[in-house]
Amino acid sequence: MTEPRAEGSRVTISDPRVMRALAHPARLAITEHLSGLEGGATATECAEIVGLSPSATSYHLRELAKAGLVEQAPSRGDARERVWRTVSPSWTVDAGRTTEPEAQAAERALIEAWLARDLERSRDWLRRAPHEPPEWYAATRLADSQLLLTAAELSELNEAVDRLLEPYRKRSRRNPPTSARTVAVQYKAVPLD
Repeated sequence: MTEPRAEGSRVTISDPRVMRALAHPARLAITEHLSGLEGGATATECAEIVGLSPSATSYHLRELAKAGLVEQAPSRGDARERVWRTVSPSWTVDAGRTTEPEAQAAERALIEAWLARDLERSRDWLRRAPHEPPEWYAATRLADSQLLLTAAELSELNEAVDRLLEPYRKRSRRNPPTSARTVAVQYKAVPLD
């Protein structure tokens, strides 16, 4: 059993082995699900989220544990039940600009898996949108803005966006309204030229 740990801050992933372990749609979904929970979840509970069998989900959880991304959480009372939690509720990827080709390839694979998941979520919304309640349909936004910024201004903008999102993060929000839903907010700020 693992002892409760203090809430971690954002972890930077730079190890190609860890990036490759995470660059799988089910593993991305598992880590995202666990990062939104304080007490963790079992393989069976995670399987419902990722649409796999509990045994396949257990395999993915073990691979994530080998990579140091999840760990066994304290039991909820049933000693037979294995509960998992993330090591950190937030992570970023940075193989480094001057790193070896293997690390760059692993970073690209992970980011491409994350972008593919982001695109599928948008497509899923478009399929469901006509059937959503009017207030959710009206509140949803897909937008693209081209800005003229210096590197310093872009860093400042990124920090401002982080501060704006912080009070609404699923894991840390206390007593949300009963009408609250989980909403994915993807934010990308990349130079175009």
